[in-house]
Amino acid sequence: MEKQLHLNLLASRPPMAGGFQSGSKMKMGPGRKRDFSPLPWSQYFETMEDVVVENENGKDISLTAVPVCKRKLSMNDTHFGGSHGPVLLLLHGGGHSALSWAVFTAITYSRINCRVVAMDLRAHGRLQDTASFYLCTDIGKVVEALYGDNPPPIMLIGHSMGGAIAVHTATANHIPSLLGLCVIDVVEGTAMDALNSMQNFLRSRPKTFKSLENAIEWSVKSGQIRNIESARVSMGGQVKKCVWALSSLSGVSNSIGEGIIEEEEDEETKKESIFTWRVELSKTEKYWEGWFKGLSALFLTTPVPKLLLLAGVDRLDKDLTIGQMQGKFQMQVLPQCGHAVHEDAPEKVADALATFMVRHKFTEFKEGYLW
Repeated sequence: MEKQLHLNLLASRPPMAGGFQSGSKMKMGPGRKRDFSPLPWSQYFETMEDVVVENENGKDISLTAVPVCKRKLSMNDTHFGGSHGPVLLLLHGGGHSALSWAVFTAITYSRINCRVVAMDLRAHGRLQDTASFYLCTDIGKVVEALYGDNPPPIMLIGHSMGGAIAVHTATANHIPSLLGLCVIDVVEGTAMDALNSMQNFLRSRPKTFKSLENAIEWSVKSGQIRNIESARVSMGGQVKKCVWALSSLSGVSNSIGEGIIEEEEDEETKKESIFTWRVELSKTEKYWEGWFKGLSALFLTTPVPKLLLLAGVDRLDKDLTIGQMQGKFQMQVLPQCGHAVHEDAPEKVADALATFMVRHKFTEFKEGYLW
């Protein structure tokens, strides 16, 4: 019996009235409290599907399914949107999920003719090997499973770790119909320099949250995500619910932070529901260098039109500075954003991508859209 690697997929929903906020911050009237309640994925994506692809090493691998709005979203879920135009294949950053693209997807879909596929990457479930080779192979196999031998034109877009994997995927020719490449806020030089402090950053985060609302509030107030709407839909993909016996929480409860604890009385044992990080990023440390080393040279030699979006010009390393001066790629700096640029300023990222794709004649603006 042929052993298989099971993957999951989701699709984007045409924008609804009031479906997304304008700008990177929600404006509140005097005295009004900000709403940190979670938003459903179905407000941004049309469908979610399981995709089954053959496992490259013959092992039988099962993926962890987690509840998202009463529907299962597995490790390699793919979210779909649109039925015409090129496919935007979206790869999230480390520890995030396909839901990090939700608000950006809705806005982009309102700008240009396109389809959207956003997938959860390997190790965002029970499959632990996150070497760039396997991540790139996964992406190629998902495209093959979705479209067979005749894939549509594909624009590959990745943020942070996902941007690095997008570069590796493009240079390895895993996507034969690749139109272009967009990398968001990842540069070899600054990424390699930051690896030494990454474990300290991960240790500084709260280990648990008393509720999903508490996790969303932390993400906004800490500046991890600066757009409250993005946080309300994407944090559900970063944390998972756990139920602990109160007797086992002696060393945990103080680190939860403020929030509301849901408690339920079992026959003999009182239990408490808390949320913790879905992905243990610290355990992927041995792969970090492989994601980013040599990235600038690979990016510059990728034989398709390229767009680099950065939160600050200081992130450019020497190779990319020279390449940008030689016109080897288009670059745009989006100030007043954190690292999660596409979540903090989804409209600006959507505008930059739409303009880039139309200029290269990959697609057209939608009728009635004023740009």
